[in-house]
Amino acid sequence: MESLTIVNTTEVTEFILVGLSNHPKAQIAFFCALVVIYSVTLVGNSVIILVVRIDEQLHTPMYFFLSNLSFLDICYSTSSVPPLLFNGLRDFPTISYNSCYAQMTISLFLGMTECLLLAVMAYDRLVAISNPLRYTVIMNNRVCLQMAISTWVSAFFLSVTPIIAIPARYCGHNVINHFTCEFQALLKLVCSDTLMDLILGLVISVCTLPLPFSFILISYIRIVIAVLKIRSTEARLKAFSTCSSHLTVVTIFYGTAIYMYVKPQSKKSQDQDKIISVFYGVVTPMLNPLIYTLRNKDVKSALRKITRRKES
Repeated sequence: MESLTIVNTTEVTEFILVGLSNHPKAQIAFFCALVVIYSVTLVGNSVIILVVRIDEQLHTPMYFFLSNLSFLDICYSTSSVPPLLFNGLRDFPTISYNSCYAQMTISLFLGMTECLLLAVMAYDRLVAISNPLRYTVIMNNRVCLQMAISTWVSAFFLSVTPIIAIPARYCGHNVINHFTCEFQALLKLVCSDTLMDLILGLVISVCTLPLPFSFILISYIRIVIAVLKIRSTEARLKAFSTCSSHLTVVTIFYGTAIYMYVKPQSKKSQDQDKIISVFYGVVTPMLNPLIYTLRNKDVKSALRKITRRKES
């Protein structure tokens, strides 16, 4: 692999993706797994969007944000899986500098959007449980739409700003030990470390991982306090059940993302980092619809209604 690295300091025009090129036997299994995962992701999330749109009983803030999450997961998975499939059976595929940066920016944008959207969904659950009588007034259609747009717009500026403000400089190294142009893997090749880079990177990292995650934790602490005040055991279980799916998704997504981005970074890419990034970037979008359909009575009921209509 060392022979593939450009040793001079000329401008880098393309990158070489290592992927599983050093493990040819694993490439076929990985390719087949991606086909299955991507198919389930597209079908599962599309079904959730369709069900929420068709069933009028699901025209609530909670399911509005859920359909947003499903659409986001389709986009997130599509931004990474097709390139993975295209390069899946090739040894050391190359990608142009502009394409690599476009891929990285889109992936960052969608990942940041999911972080913020999960925080918004936690707030929605907090209002629903702590203030049920005014829930529809507080979370009206206009507010929900504004919150959804804000997450997408905020994530866009957070992902684009550092790339435009401080262009990265590479010292001739162009071998990325990853399947795609993932941010952390590409960052290890940058040789233009400046104080401004570090400060801007720290601010954006805090805004997209620890801050939303802390907000979610605080929201759930308040939710638990509100639920414990409910006298009826059945009502308590019902309140907790409305949050269980979202909490499961948060745990899976933030658990892998925080491990990947908050842990001490080294200049050498590790093979385990590739697997972890594939998990939260490819596997998690597939798990989300499964979690929400298997653990949500309303969605399962709506699916049964639609199935019966088609049969009749």
